Amino acid sequence: MPVLPQASSHQVQSNPAGDDAAQALAFIEAHPDIKQVEIFIIDPNGVPRGKLLHRDEVMAMYRHGRPLPSTILGLTVQGDDVEDTGLVWQVGDADCSAFPLAGSLVRQPWRSQPTAQVQLSMHPELGMPAASADPRLVLERVIERLKADGFYPVMAAELEFYLLDDAFDERGAPQPARAANGQRPHQTQVYGILELEALQPFLDDLYHACETQGIPARTAISEYAPGQVEITLEHRYDVLKAMDEAVRYKRLVKGVAAKHGMRACFMAKPFGHLAGSGMHMHVSLADKDGNNLFASDDPHGTALLSHSIGGMMATLEDAQLLFCPNANSFRRFQSASYAPIAKTWGVNNRTVSFRVPGGPAPSRHIEHRLCGADANPYLAAAAILAACHFGIKQQSNPGSAIVGNGYEGEHETLPTDWLTALERFKASGWMKEVLGEDFHRIYSAIKTAEYQEFMAEVGSQDWRWYLTHA
Repeated sequence: MPVLPQASSHQVQSNPAGDDAAQALAFIEAHPDIKQVEIFIIDPNGVPRGKLLHRDEVMAMYRHGRPLPSTILGLTVQGDDVEDTGLVWQVGDADCSAFPLAGSLVRQPWRSQPTAQVQLSMHPELGMPAASADPRLVLERVIERLKADGFYPVMAAELEFYLLDDAFDERGAPQPARAANGQRPHQTQVYGILELEALQPFLDDLYHACETQGIPARTAISEYAPGQVEITLEHRYDVLKAMDEAVRYKRLVKGVAAKHGMRACFMAKPFGHLAGSGMHMHVSLADKDGNNLFASDDPHGTALLSHSIGGMMATLEDAQLLFCPNANSFRRFQSASYAPIAKTWGVNNRTVSFRVPGGPAPSRHIEHRLCGADANPYLAAAAILAACHFGIKQQSNPGSAIVGNGYEGEHETLPTDWLTALERFKASGWMKEVLGEDFHRIYSAIKTAEYQEFMAEVGSQDWRWYLTHA
């Protein structure tokens, strides 16, 4: 098993009123029409969970935090308690103190009634025992370890999603939403301009909402399936901020889509015959002055970049459950699908798992292409950065870059089923060190409960295959 580099001590800070509270008060006073504020925290599955507060409750939250039940971070993706997390009966579903994240109090422009939102995170001490399960705190600790060794990570998330009709088709299956022209897309039309134009009302509202919330949405692309869209987010030298923006962006996209009578779907593989949806993670390391340590006139990058890819390869199977957290995640991995299926890397090559994009030397970075759009951005980023750190410490060698078709030839392939990834994760001492023993135990319990529940459900596929001839 890989060994984690020695971590620096985590400095726990309280969250007093101060500037954040002053900014919150100024926001509340400047928006007298807002009567409700949605507060949410991101659980280990990446699901936002929280409450709807009256505006009069907001300032007390900034001064003293907001109590949330310990179980809020120990739920399955369907919202059921998982007793084996230790966050239910053993602790009496205790109240745990969460505090607002600076700058996260913003309007939700898609709401029919004036509403604001604010994102919370558990206090590292006052939020116990639930703080052990807060994925944002996991990422924060990983970043601190890198910075202690002089590496300052830079990241961006690139999310694909489907726009689906709110109503199912006559077979009871999801279907692409009708565009503004009244037509339902049925062709791939990757990079189609007319397809983007047909989504103009939705895109206008989406970009307006992103501007309102300070989310740096950039290029929009019609992706490789009918109704599939990708909008890129700008890279950040503050990785926590980049991942905060990624989770808020998902919340925003779903809200704006619902306003337009559509459903934004971030499943990894909603349709068997169409392209899956990925979350490509772009990463580089800088020095304390912001200089890119991967920068090189050589398109392969520096030795530091090479070692980082080597670390990603060495730890990939241990961390795959974080990149592919659900049963559906593994349906995305198919040959010649633009989803990677092997431990491969290459330069300017979209058939590999770890791509070094082209471009000028200062932009040199790694595109990690394994994550489904259903992955939790905080946990995916934590695993990626920890893998880079491990590779640098070990001076890991990724082998030769793939030239041409990465789906051809003999390469070490990835596990293609949920149970294998789950068991590898549970047995991984490296993952336990990266995430913390408590988080590793809680996440393992959640995913085990989900696996058992998923496998216990009998549905239409079972009937089609086995009802008559088994």
